[in-house]
Amino acid sequence: MSETAAPPESPRAFLRLAFANRSFLAGFAVTLLVAGMALVSFVWTPYDVTELALGDRLQTPSPEHWFGTDHFGRDILSMIMVGARNSIAVAVVAVGIGIGIGVPLGCWAAARGGLVDEMLMRFNDLVFAFPALLSAIMITAIFGPGAINAIVAIGIFNVPVFARVARAGALALWPREFILAARAAGKGKTLITVEHILPNIVSLLLVQGSIQFALGILAEAALSYLGLGAQPPMPSWGRMLFDAQTRMIVAPHLALFPGLAIVVTVLGLNLLGDGLRDVLDPRLRRQR
Repeated sequence: MSETAAPPESPRAFLRLAFANRSFLAGFAVTLLVAGMALVSFVWTPYDVTELALGDRLQTPSPEHWFGTDHFGRDILSMIMVGARNSIAVAVVAVGIGIGIGVPLGCWAAARGGLVDEMLMRFNDLVFAFPALLSAIMITAIFGPGAINAIVAIGIFNVPVFARVARAGALALWPREFILAARAAGKGKTLITVEHILPNIVSLLLVQGSIQFALGILAEAALSYLGLGAQPPMPSWGRMLFDAQTRMIVAPHLALFPGLAIVVTVLGLNLLGDGLRDVLDPRLRRQR
């Protein structure tokens, strides 16, 4: 049985520590609210987001339209609900790409060392030099705008991030006694990585995943704002902000509510990440 670098002793202990942490509680509540809103939008929204009602255009918040309506008469609350679905989907898949490619690369680099490690890290530096936004512009120039291309661009940006985290965590574990014991028992580097390294860096990956998820939400909003993300008539928080910029004086609610949705979601994910770090890192738990 390998030593554990950070996780609590059992799921029950983890839950006890997590729900005693105010940052985790606040982040979990906000994240659950946004995720629930996105799930509900699959089966119900107050109004159809594809239906135009020009007679109701630019209405201020009211009992009929809690967040008001846009320049086409569409209900903003309904659009935010559907936009949450799009933002979460893009961020989840993009983070999944980063984990699925970056973690194996980082673990492989740490296990092999030498020239392989150096070449992989320099390649990571090269990819990391291109921000998600610039990558999306290049991909869009070739394949055209769309949510899929936004996912690919953000996912590519996440790969070197997770590779670095996985490599750093693995390098810290390879000299440890339980790893040396596993090598003395005849286990190969691949088996040691799967059985001993990965379980001990899961906490690092979870915390980094929550951070990259928040950055993915921001990146998706930025790409949609530039017209490179989800295309109309699919609502997107970034696209809603773009449409609102020329009507800020006459209808400030057009920018207020999608902007608040982005801020609250990112804040909730950051609080969740901070809470996870506090719960999963035994050094921080000892300081409390």
